[in-house]
Amino acid sequence: YTFVGTNAAGCPDTKTLVLTINNSTTSSQTVSACETYTWTVNEQTYTTSGTYTSTSTNAAGCADTKSLVLTINTPTSSTESVSACDTYTWSVNGITYTTSGTYTFVGTNVAGCTDTKTLNLTINSSTSSSQTVTACQSYTWSVNGTTYTSSGTYTFVGTNAAGCPDTKTLVLTINNST
Repeated sequence: YTFVGTNAAGCPDTKTLVLTINNSTTSSQTVSACETYTWTVNEQTYTTSGTYTSTSTNAAGCADTKSLVLTINTPTSSTESVSACDTYTWSVNGITYTTSGTYTFVGTNVAGCTDTKTLNLTINSSTSSSQTVTACQSYTWSVNGTTYTSSGTYTFVGTNAAGCPDTKTLVLTINNST
């Protein structure tokens, strides 16, 4: 830019301005993280969702404003208590367990964070017993109230105190009167 004026002596006075206009810069970053996020722009660690701003100077000496749009997701956990007879297959991991205990599976939830599932498992056992009897003509089995008139092996399945199958077997010999 040039300006021509008059100096004190009445002569032309030319003034020249060489002007460079530098611009400020801005940028925005959108991030989803689990529990915490450390922003490399300012090395601060954030634990809550929000929009954060950091202002510094760009190469041209003007303001450089950076924005962080942050979503903090949280891990999840759940506990399941189960009682089963003899075995239990946990749908979470497909494993079949035969002993009581506490089992854990760590996966990922829909937000991409840790999902910890805990199984408190009680395995109860089935029971069985066998009884051998010899009788004349007939025998009434007290387990099921049935009267038998021929020899054979008979089975009755009930439920034990733990709620599991209780299998009782009767090996019966019937002797007929002569």
